[in-house]
Amino acid sequence: MNLRQHLLLGTTISALFLSGCVTMSDTQRRTATGAGVGALAGAVISSSTGGKAGTGAVIGAGVGALGTYIWSQNMERQKREMEQATQGTGIAVSQTADNQLKLDIPSDISFDVGRSNVKGNFAPVLDRFAASLRANQSTDVRIVGHTDNTGSDAVNNPLSLERANSTRSYLTTRGVSGARIQTEGQGSYQPIASNASADGRARNRRVEIFVGERTGN
Repeated sequence: MNLRQHLLLGTTISALFLSGCVTMSDTQRRTATGAGVGALAGAVISSSTGGKAGTGAVIGAGVGALGTYIWSQNMERQKREMEQATQGTGIAVSQTADNQLKLDIPSDISFDVGRSNVKGNFAPVLDRFAASLRANQSTDVRIVGHTDNTGSDAVNNPLSLERANSTRSYLTTRGVSGARIQTEGQGSYQPIASNASADGRARNRRVEIFVGERTGN
């Protein structure tokens, strides 16, 4: 079976998962969606590595359905709150495929070039965010810092982590337990735009905040 046939099989399996979503609750629907996406990914991965697409799809479906986080009414409320708090700021608020709330914060909002201290116009957003976290104790937070490719890894890697840690420190001063917050610095290794233009580099200089509600809470 060639790659095109594998992709068709994966898409078909994904559609079968999603077709049952009409009568499901929101949580069930998102779990089924994860299973469908996992099935498609499994089929593609299996095809590219020489395995059987059907087997890869089944494995992928299982992985997609077994998400670490759930999307509850509390998470939906937090998403709406943050959408209101960040309206007009350029910060993007979204729900990820694995049921995490994501805040994508460009550097012109959060940090000056080459600096890791939180800018004044970022502070009110973090204040609102901290209040939301204090009201929802069953969530975990992961903050990831990124840079463009200007400069060396020796500069970019620690800078990206410093920005994540600076954001974490701000939240802890607002009453959020540091034990709930993990930080990462990815340097310039995960660009979302081309570094060939000034606009692209500006988009790549960013901080991403992920919030997930743990299962079993």
